[in-house]
Formats: sequence, structure tokens, C-alpha cells
Amino acid sequence: MSLLLVRHGETPLNVARVLQPAHTPLSPNGRAQAQRLAQRLASRTDRKVAGVLSSSLPRALATANAVATACGLAVLTTPLLHERNFGDLRGRPYNSLDHDPLTAEAAPPGGESLATFAARCNAAWQHLLAVHQALGGPLVVVTHGLVLRQWLAGGTLALPPGMALPTHLGNTALTEAEAQPPHRVLRLACTAHLLADSHDDAAGLVGG
Repeated sequence: MSLLLVRHGETPLNVARVLQPAHTPLSPNGRAQAQRLAQRLASRTDRKVAGVLSSSLPRALATANAVATACGLAVLTTPLLHERNFGDLRGRPYNSLDHDPLTAEAAPPGGESLATFAARCNAAWQHLLAVHQALGGPLVVVTHGLVLRQWLAGGTLALPPGMALPTHLGNTALTEAEAQPPHRVLRLACTAHLLADSHDDAAGLVGG
């Protein structure tokens, strides 16, 4: 039984490379991406989706709702899956900043330090494992770019030999991992479900 880990669909501020306020919605392209993802996950015949767990931020929740509707399920939400909080930097163009807040260890004003964020990601992982165990079947988890990067780079997920960390996590990219330790990655950042009407912008900001 597997964990199906998903980054939310595209937002206008992903494309504009702006650190996002919490209320940022999906773009029209992001809604199309979410529908393509939903079709992909609903068409699974060997291991039907048993549940959908999501960040409660609108961009993730809208993506999760598309999947849940297609699969005939309800969405469970948790703030543990939120993107890292960049506080007063939210709404600022990423390219206008004099440092990289996505990798900075210190907390921006009103935001989270990297250590606090990493601890929350670990708590989110323990929560989703408990939800998966209760459901007894494949669980879709819709979250954000930096949460996924933390799980991939921080040792929560085990990459098989020869599989490198992706340089870009596309919107609605799907990563599949085993639910049992060491949580081996079976599929990494796959966007094969996206078509011409729901493309991924490789220059878009991942995180924030």
C-alpha cells in the first residue's frame, strides 16, 4: 500500500515568482492540472485511492477537492501540511530579495525558521502515516513544494540508488512512496498526466 504525495496545482504567483500569501488560489491552468491529476488517480484499477489528506491552504485544498470528487471521497485537512510560513515576505517577488528565503535558516519577520518548519514537516509525516494506517489503503497527500523537498532531502523518504533529487517539482507532480519504512520512493515528481491544456511552467517558483 502506497503514499501518493502531490504538490498543489499552479497559482498565478507561482508563475510570477512571488512568495505567496496564504489565501492564494489556483490559476485556470492550475485548475486544469488538478483535473488531469484527478483523472489519473481515479483511473487506478489495481490500488484504488482510499483517502485524501490535504493542507488546508486554498491552493492545496482545491487540488485535493478535485481528486476527492473524482475518487468519490471526502478530504481530510491539516495545517501541518502547510507551506513554510515566510511571514512579512509573503507578497514579495522572490527575485527582488537580497537573499534566498527558501533555504535561509533564520525565521523571516512573522514567519518560521527552517528548524521549526522541519519539525512541523516531521509531525505532518507522522500524522499522514497514522491516517494511512487507519484507512488501510493508498492515501493521496496534497501539500506544497518545500514540504515535499524537506521529506525528500531530509531523509524521510528513501531514494533508490541512481535516483537523484529533482531540480524542479512541477505543479501537481506525483511522488509515490512505500508506506512502510524506509519509505522507498517508487515514482518521483511525475507529471505525465499533464497535457497541452495543463502544462507545467518549469520557470515557476517552487516554494513560498
